[in-house]
Amino acid sequence: MEKKTYYVEIGSGEISQIKYQNNDSFTIHATDEEVALLRAKLANMHDASYNSFWRAHVPIMPYHNDKANDSYDSEMVEVYQMLHDLGDETTKNHIENIGILDDNHI
Repeated sequence: MEKKTYYVEIGSGEISQIKYQNNDSFTIHATDEEVALLRAKLANMHDASYNSFWRAHVPIMPYHNDKANDSYDSEMVEVYQMLHDLGDETTKNHIENIGILDDNHI
């Protein structure tokens, strides 16, 4: 399957083939199936973020003991791993420099 260039912005969950404004935080080369999987991972990350928002309103539940936050963190690492795997050299270098992936994932 042919890989196409996509521009990814994690904060907004945007994946686009058209580069405009500030949607190009990460540049990847991916098949349609890989993009669909990345979209699903970004959606899972959004859902976990939403759930952790509601948890934040329950003062008796500590952050370090919260499945929604753990899920968000896990999904975020998976998204960055996928971006690293599919990314151009600039994307790979940036992800390696921020240190979100441990040596076993890179």
